This record gives sequence, C-alpha cells and structure tokens, in this order.
Amino acid sequence: MPYVNIKITRENATPDQKAALIRGVTDLLAEVLNKDPATTFIVIDEVAFEDWGVGGLPVDEYRRQRQSAAKTTQS
Repeated sequence: MPYVNIKITRENATPDQKAALIRGVTDLLAEVLNKDPATTFIVIDEVAFEDWGVGGLPVDEYRRQRQSAAKTTQS
C-alpha cells in the first residue's frame, strides 16, 4: 500500500495539474513496482513560499537570485 506525499510551493497549481500528478505517480508505481492503483495513496501539500527554503534562502528570494544570475549570464 504505497503512500506518496508530494510537496509543492503554493503558486496556483490547477486541479487538472494536481490530477495529472496523482495519475502520473500512481501509474509509475504500478509500472515500476507492480503496485495496485486501488491501494496507492497520493497526497499533495501546498506550502507557502515563506515556509519553504532552498540554499539557505526563502524560495522567493532564491528564485530572484537565480533569475538575476541567469540574466547576467545571458548578457
């Protein structure tokens, strides 16, 4: 009985996108591990930006820095 917890930042993922994640993960577990989709549980948690950190920074600041660096590299 697989249980998968997907955590994403809260940025307006649509119900269709969430359904695609659930379907895709369920299909992958069935294909790779031969798990029964009827007993596979997928939970999606949306986390606010201020509650998520990457590289020692809140995720929104991390993204800003990466975008700035990418623009500098492209110039």
